Amino acid sequence: MKKILIAFLLVTAAFSINIYLSGCEPHLKPAIGKEDEIFVLADSTQWEHYYEILSPIFEKEIITPQPEMMFNLKRIDFSELNKFKNRKNLLIVATLSNGDKVSEYVKSILDSASYQLVISGNEFAVKKKDVWSKDQVLVIMASNTIEELRIRAFKNSDNLLYYFQKASDDRVMNNLYNPKYERKELEAKYLNDYGWMLYIQADFVEAINNPKEKFVWLRRSPDTDMERWMFVHWIDSVNADLLNNEFIVQTRNSVTQKFYKTMDDKAFVEIAQENISHSEFNLNGKYAIFSQGLWRMNDFSMGGPFVNYTFYDEANKRIYMLDGSVFSPRYEKKSLIQQVDVNLRTFRTKAALPKEKINELFELLEK
Repeated sequence: MKKILIAFLLVTAAFSINIYLSGCEPHLKPAIGKEDEIFVLADSTQWEHYYEILSPIFEKEIITPQPEMMFNLKRIDFSELNKFKNRKNLLIVATLSNGDKVSEYVKSILDSASYQLVISGNEFAVKKKDVWSKDQVLVIMASNTIEELRIRAFKNSDNLLYYFQKASDDRVMNNLYNPKYERKELEAKYLNDYGWMLYIQADFVEAINNPKEKFVWLRRSPDTDMERWMFVHWIDSVNADLLNNEFIVQTRNSVTQKFYKTMDDKAFVEIAQENISHSEFNLNGKYAIFSQGLWRMNDFSMGGPFVNYTFYDEANKRIYMLDGSVFSPRYEKKSLIQQVDVNLRTFRTKAALPKEKINELFELLEK
């Protein structure tokens, strides 16, 4: 099964189908269920064909020590729809020529213009939020035939996956963010001293703050079996030509060899070279390289997944490296690394922050 990155480039394609759905209310209850479950409303006689189309899009393997999939597809019958209207991720798939209950339901919720777009082959998918529950994502895929559905799903696979992943990341971030327990004093210190800030939860502690090495390390639940680490490292007076995959690997290994090591200095963290991938990423409007893989101690005593964003800040002629790792030998890694991932994406340079936020943080330093 093909391995894939947890984060994706922002996809801007829009779906224009209009649908009529009951249940949109101003005060919806929050959607429930696991982040990685997608419940698929589909006809049982066609499910084998649909699954062959959908699985390569959504059930891609992510890089963790044990195989874990991005999402897990679970078919539900039309008679069960009402039971699952409160779930986070819903997908309805139908071939309109099939005549089953699901395809008839899809026909009933498409307006006449949208129905003609589907019949003509010009459209095949629609994405809606908060239809039956708050923070819910619903995607409807419809085509005339299985083969037409297969072709269109393949062409739009990145868009389809992005919608579910983006919604999941937003929900995770909303659950993480709590201004009452935010380490604003640390955020203010880094903004004042170094010109950047990162959202810091209350249970993260500062493990290392080394101005000379331009390195800050934050740890959550140190010395437990569910650790999360984040570091920010920067290099001044450089140009963008340095930014490539080889540079990222060399720099990360150099940093972790220096700072991520055992108490007796006999072992240190390095990248498992056989398990790393890189891709381009739009990080808050800046071009970045996103790297994902596995870290390990060089004596192979322990390891886990990591994610890394490295980008060039033109205004300051500075390369930033944002990195998050998980050590959780007894627990599933996917949800933990996703939390670290979305947290890293809260990183902002001072120039990118609104004045209100800067003033709020700097007021803390004056107290």
